[in-house]
Amino acid sequence: MLQLFGNGNLNRRQMLQVGTSAIGGISLADLLAARANASQAQFVKNRSIVVLNLQGGPTQFETFDPKMDAPSEIRTIFGQTQTSLPGIFFGSQFPQVAKHAHRMTVIRSYRHGISSHGPAAHHVMAGGNNTGAQMGSIYTRAAGLTNPQTGMPRNMVVTAEGVGEKYKGIYASVDRVSQTGALPASYKPFNLGGGGELVDNMKLRLDSTRLDNRRLLLGELDQLRKSIDDSGLLESSDRFQRQAFDVLAKGVAEAFDLSNENPKLLERYDTAAFASKQDVMKRNEYAKQFSPVALGKQMLMARRLVEAGCGFVTVCCGGWDMHGGGKEFTMVDGLNTLTPAVDKAVSAFIEDIHQRGLQDEVLLIITGEFGRTPRINKNGGRDHWGNLCPIVFVGGGLPMGQVIGQSDRHGGEPTSDPISSSNILSTVMHYLFDVGELRVQTGIPKEVESIIVDGSPVSQLIS
Repeated sequence: MLQLFGNGNLNRRQMLQVGTSAIGGISLADLLAARANASQAQFVKNRSIVVLNLQGGPTQFETFDPKMDAPSEIRTIFGQTQTSLPGIFFGSQFPQVAKHAHRMTVIRSYRHGISSHGPAAHHVMAGGNNTGAQMGSIYTRAAGLTNPQTGMPRNMVVTAEGVGEKYKGIYASVDRVSQTGALPASYKPFNLGGGGELVDNMKLRLDSTRLDNRRLLLGELDQLRKSIDDSGLLESSDRFQRQAFDVLAKGVAEAFDLSNENPKLLERYDTAAFASKQDVMKRNEYAKQFSPVALGKQMLMARRLVEAGCGFVTVCCGGWDMHGGGKEFTMVDGLNTLTPAVDKAVSAFIEDIHQRGLQDEVLLIITGEFGRTPRINKNGGRDHWGNLCPIVFVGGGLPMGQVIGQSDRHGGEPTSDPISSSNILSTVMHYLFDVGELRVQTGIPKEVESIIVDGSPVSQLIS
């Protein structure tokens, strides 16, 4: 159990004992040292993945495969926009993202055939692996739960609530993107907005009123850090003891605090202006729970997390189940509410990653559980469609500026060889691991090793 005490006063002995485990007297510093020594094999690459999960099932037509030559009841309802790649078009509500198409790979032939929300969502996030665990959990089973250099959790979920309590109530189906399947529950992703076992194991023992208030908590940590820095205790501690303190103080207080960002950058990411409009609210009483008001901050938080050592981040953006007819958005209302926010947040993320020189170390994947039916239904929506699922890769040092595969003229089936979930999984694992080095490691369960080293990546991305 990792503990901080509320008065902020630590003497030398208390500082050197920070992080003492309740099991066997093993300190956090000892664990960090052991992890650092074990990590010398270097089979875990210094790379990160961010998955923007458009929950509910994003339409392929209004995003990355417009089909303007199809009949009016099939093609994108808002038209198309030219991208930075000659002859390649996106939906018209993605003008900013379209400018970065040369930094993207669009797959137009991804199919898994599942059209039910829960099974499809689990399947996509697991890459169809036989344990049923989401890809981030497979990653941490081999790489370790935390980054040994920074102490950051290696697998995290960022919901709207995770970037501010004022966003509580905005929809996110965390269970559909964080399953551990046959793996132990300890490999469940850390939900930034919902706690979990990792929070229980990294308790900050402060007054409950302080723990309930994010800003007071951060202030307490800042005060504690300053007190210790002023005392000079960190100067005389070895590097693993200093790291143990950083896990508690710097890792929490700095990586999770968006107020540390430049106001101009915060403005660049800000999607507050895309809160559901009043006219949409009048037509759809559920619109507020699908507001993308926090999406920009979620993407900014994702960048901060990967920069601080998190290897797999899932960002949840709900509202894409656009059937129309009452509970769900119609295509018109849903797209007008969500796509401009996605356009701004994603383009800001891409530009931010490049400006920070992280374009070869961070891979963004945009997808959902399935696509939508070619024909618009009588309620002005599109229904579930597992035969074609939109998916896009951005950056990561992989070959970009390409479109892989083709769909038929109605945008409902692949006409080229389909890309499978297994191909996506293998691409992710080859990106995150040195597979040759991983093969000779001990302590990794055979079924997990097989998931990582076997299979065929998308050949145009990773040979």
